[in-house]
Amino acid sequence: MTTFVVNPGGSLNGQLRVPGDKSISHRSVILGALAEGQTRVSGFLEGQDSLNTLAAFQSMGVPIEYIAGSEGEGGSLVIDGVGLHGLKSPENPLDVGNSGTAMRLMAGVLAAQKFPSTLIGDESLHGRPMGRVIDPLMQMGAEISSGADKRPPLAFAGGRTLNAIDYTTPVASAQIKSCLMLAALYANGETRIHEAGVSRDHTERMLRGFGVDVGVNDLSVSVHGGQKLSATSVDVPADISSAAFFIVGASIAPGSSLLLQHVGMNPTRTGILDILRLMGANIEITNERSVAGEPVADLRIQHSRLNGIDVPVDLVPLAIDEFPVLFVAAACAVGETRITGAAELRVKETDRIKAMADGLTKLGVNITELPDGAVIQGAQSLRGGVVDSFEDHRIAMAFSMAALVSDNSVTVTDCANVATSFPHYAELASGIGLGITTSDGSAVS
Repeated sequence: MTTFVVNPGGSLNGQLRVPGDKSISHRSVILGALAEGQTRVSGFLEGQDSLNTLAAFQSMGVPIEYIAGSEGEGGSLVIDGVGLHGLKSPENPLDVGNSGTAMRLMAGVLAAQKFPSTLIGDESLHGRPMGRVIDPLMQMGAEISSGADKRPPLAFAGGRTLNAIDYTTPVASAQIKSCLMLAALYANGETRIHEAGVSRDHTERMLRGFGVDVGVNDLSVSVHGGQKLSATSVDVPADISSAAFFIVGASIAPGSSLLLQHVGMNPTRTGILDILRLMGANIEITNERSVAGEPVADLRIQHSRLNGIDVPVDLVPLAIDEFPVLFVAAACAVGETRITGAAELRVKETDRIKAMADGLTKLGVNITELPDGAVIQGAQSLRGGVVDSFEDHRIAMAFSMAALVSDNSVTVTDCANVATSFPHYAELASGIGLGITTSDGSAVS
């Protein structure tokens, strides 16, 4: 068990490039494996989730050379793609660890293979719902069995012919959409997917980068089956979900001035910036550019007074993974913040609404849970204490930033899963001013 102990106060200063985007890292492996030719990837996130996806495709016969990067720079991959129909039957179940993204996206690929296969994960992942991808895949003709209540493990019979469908998703979800787009590559005809709202469009962008024709019309996407993927180069930008912890930390800690470099600025991911700016955050966007079809920029964040707001519901899907640390920002704001329309938070790695409410209450914040969000009374100063991350990486990192405005130290338990999305988090955070020590009691340097 890993525990973070974070000293109270301090500020965040300097410059930092956070690890590569997890969503794009997963997709670079999946699409590179299914492409024809050699795909080269730089800036690959070396977290356990991404490495599990890499290992899964290696076990299906895809030659992938992995070159570890130096701390904070990300790794490099050389993927010799086997094409859509070149995967081989794995000898063992494919273990994706803690990653719901990997399980749902790989489901779209495995549903179409000639061989049987099984997807498994850790205890947390086995508690997460998969019916949202199982149901439409079975409508396409896949044969899938699962655990109770359509939870993992997922077993694919293989050898089934997939047919195109016209499908409307029950919620705005890039994972559902991406799963079906991948399955659509194998299906007879044109698959159309209509979303309930805006979600991330990394898969659409990356499929086009690999030479696939993807139709996009407002909230609908379409993919014709039978298209081939052609190898390309992918430079993974820094993950805005990982940058979010430092964006909020620098915003709430007096004396902070922080430059975050090469941050992915995909418009379906920048809700965190829009929400914080509505609260009064001082965020300057510079050096805007495009890298492999994805917008990238540097962010300068300086401390500023935050004010409570009613978070616009239309921004919620664009910041869904960043809400744990947005709860911390709200706890440090002047006045009341109201979050609604975020029921999806209850079926993440843990019930993130409850986890943040429990922890903030222990730190002295007045917070009221709602079925789909929370009402948070800004406290400006927290009292410190011991909080449980419930083995959720984003909860752990969010509470570590809360120490910047606490009167006493903040101890966060069950932090081992931070490595799934943000390797070297404690070291990088310490380097810009967070007074963090790890569970063995040693100071991070």
